Amino acid sequence: MALLSVQDLSIQYNSMAGPVYAVEHASFEMESGETVGIVGESACGKSTLGLGIIRSLSGGSITGGSVIFDGHNINDISDTEFDQKYRWKQISMMFQGAMSSLDPVYTIQEQFTEILQHHKFDGNTNDAISGAIAAVNLEESVLGRYPHELSGGMKQRVIVAMALLLNPRLVIADEPTTALDVLIQARIINMLKDLKSTGMSFLFITHDLALLSEIADKVGIMYGGQLVEFGTSENIYNNPQHPYTKKLLESVPRLHGSQPSYISGTPPNLLTPPTTCRFVDRCSEAMDKCQRDPPDLVTANGMVKCWLYE
Repeated sequence: MALLSVQDLSIQYNSMAGPVYAVEHASFEMESGETVGIVGESACGKSTLGLGIIRSLSGGSITGGSVIFDGHNINDISDTEFDQKYRWKQISMMFQGAMSSLDPVYTIQEQFTEILQHHKFDGNTNDAISGAIAAVNLEESVLGRYPHELSGGMKQRVIVAMALLLNPRLVIADEPTTALDVLIQARIINMLKDLKSTGMSFLFITHDLALLSEIADKVGIMYGGQLVEFGTSENIYNNPQHPYTKKLLESVPRLHGSQPSYISGTPPNLLTPPTTCRFVDRCSEAMDKCQRDPPDLVTANGMVKCWLYE
């Protein structure tokens, strides 16, 4: 049985201009101990997908589908029950942007303690906090400091430690290395690899395909609110199916070989998304059929949403 099974999940935000169709009919599965990467351009819906799984949507709501965690549909339970049984205990999240995720008027110790108190932790608080700090290679002296007294890399490791505080089975990592230099990025990625070896599962959200290749077992490609391809890392990187996936890989700079290329055009407006293929206006392989009907998600070396494989 899969640890996490997302089935036909749709999420909308309400705006003054109307509903924003941020995620539409997304489906994928991940096993215990796996790392699944979700990648795509900005505003493609990948962060919303993670927030929907942990039920932390602000101004948005799940309008269809289900999220099955360890055999239980966690969409069918109340917010109170989810908070008591799942949030941070079973599923936690590293939110995007450590600079804005920490409260500037409380010390790191106070913020760790607040999490434990909110989730009614019944163990030794000091031991739990010390263990989380040690897991990310930080000295306990950071606990008495305020966020502004820490470097960017230290703040990011504090965010990681907070996500690990109650030993969850699944951690959703939303752009955990954004705005960090390459050395700190490598340190964070190596730390996540070490945690993965303990059996912890990660849903890794990023726009960086090169970085994702270091850690992901499976990769999902999102475009215009839809999951357009999903498969093993080996298949995605060595034998991509969807034209958008191919273009994404071609845009990654390489030390040797061809020059990177860019994808012309702009992503679709999710206020009024097209009823045809979302990528049709930017696709060099588009056919007449693509202009008329949306493709289904089919099995082709994984899963791909493209008429080329119907």
